[in-house]
Amino acid sequence: MESKNVKVKNLEVFEVGPCENAYELGFLIGQRFSKMIKSRLATDLILQNQLLPFAHTPKSQPLLQSLSITNKKKFPEYWDELLGTADGSGSPFLEIMLLNFRKEILPFVPKTTVGSNNDDTDDDCSDILLVSDSMAIAAHNEDANVALVGHTYLIKGILSNGMSFTAYTYAGELPSCAFGFNSLGMAFTLNSVPPTEEEIVAGAIGRNFISRDLLEAQSIDDALKKIYSPEVSIGHSYNVIDIRTRRILNVETASRNRYSIREVGTEPFFHANMYLHLHVQQAHDDNSLCREERAALLPKGSKSDFLSLLGNNKDAKYPIYMTGPSLYTLCTAVIDLDEQTISIIEGNPKETEASFVFSMSSQQ
Repeated sequence: MESKNVKVKNLEVFEVGPCENAYELGFLIGQRFSKMIKSRLATDLILQNQLLPFAHTPKSQPLLQSLSITNKKKFPEYWDELLGTADGSGSPFLEIMLLNFRKEILPFVPKTTVGSNNDDTDDDCSDILLVSDSMAIAAHNEDANVALVGHTYLIKGILSNGMSFTAYTYAGELPSCAFGFNSLGMAFTLNSVPPTEEEIVAGAIGRNFISRDLLEAQSIDDALKKIYSPEVSIGHSYNVIDIRTRRILNVETASRNRYSIREVGTEPFFHANMYLHLHVQQAHDDNSLCREERAALLPKGSKSDFLSLLGNNKDAKYPIYMTGPSLYTLCTAVIDLDEQTISIIEGNPKETEASFVFSMSSQQ
């Protein structure tokens, strides 16, 4: 049974570009993954049970209009990319828009549907980060609602200026609400954080647009400028990686131009889905707290320790590595700043080999 650690590559990599414009980029992605995008739209319970019914009520219209106007004005090219994705896949733009703004809309959806709260948790994620003399690693579990299983792909976008990016992408969404890197040696992983409703600004900039912009960051300072948007609707946690300067920053953000930076150093830094250093009101998350407590007890001295930590499933209710029934670890990404590689593991990272290993070297 020697083949148990060999993982078939389920993820498809689609290389696209350079394109004449952003709409064409989105159109080609939508066209290539049309079947997968339509499948996700049809099976995503959060979309079908909450977002769509809400979108067809008068109460939703000011919010949806504000989100549209604000994001289209700030990011016209990415808005065109989204339009292209809808047209290329043959999907209603409203549904594509709702997927991309789900975090900005869900807090305003009345909780009237029986069982709707069980559908709310559509992503989590765990990261373990370290920069020491001997090792510089960012390892990330991409956790999502089970509806996303089989509904993700990798986009390698080649831009007209010669830059390229590679982004793990949820079907129908802008690349990437998960993790990605570009040909200039910049990378990021993301963790959602749960602020309370009073911390949310309705109709402001969506996080999917910020992370799409982050794929084109030219330096760590440029990445921070892109993250520091004063108009964001809801907060996020960004792990920004620069292989050229061998630095990892954890940046926690909130609405009203609030942010906090923690430079990752020789002390292993585990981040789940609670704010750790930005002081904002946040919703209590037992899942996140349990993962933090478990991670604190586990060894963190080597890359294999990191993989074992992210593969830990000892807690039956709130494991770090998730296999359902509501949340599922879609893959694990390991960014090695010294090897200048990003590896993607489909399966438990403590026992599965990488499906993909990409060079992050700036040499094309």
